[in-house]
Amino acid sequence: MDRNLSMELVRVTEAAALAAGRWLGRGKKEEADAAATQAMREMFNSIQIKGTVVIGEGEMDEAPMLYIGEQLGTCDGTEVDIAVDPLEGTNIVAAGTWNALAVIAVAERGNLLHAPDMYMEKIAVGPESAGKIDINAPVIDNLKAVAAAKNKNIEDLVVAILDRERH
Repeated sequence: MDRNLSMELVRVTEAAALAAGRWLGRGKKEEADAAATQAMREMFNSIQIKGTVVIGEGEMDEAPMLYIGEQLGTCDGTEVDIAVDPLEGTNIVAAGTWNALAVIAVAERGNLLHAPDMYMEKIAVGPESAGKIDINAPVIDNLKAVAAAKNKNIEDLVVAILDRERH
């Protein structure tokens, strides 16, 4: 991906994070999400891309979403697919705590999964472990595989799990 485009995309997440930050600790998660969404949409629409949202922030959450199929950008640049969540952690922001994220993934058209709006099981690793894990395997097997791929001990791995009831 073009370096200039990469920097523009950083500005998209930055705008969303700054807009959501104004709601930190106010107990208003919907307002924080709406602010992040609007800021993200406005910033995307200033970039020379022809973008299509293929994974939106979620009709399931009844959020002020960037919806699946929405067109973003000036429509006169590179054709891209976009996955977004302007504010992952609405409750985190509302409560005034830490670790909320503004999230995007962008790839050339046809290179991101066009996923329906539903919760799904996901697992992610760095490039050295790609293809060496199995979402259906026991956790210890995946930890062993990642440790081997990184030439590290299991105790040296850093693992993140979202703090959700469903996890």
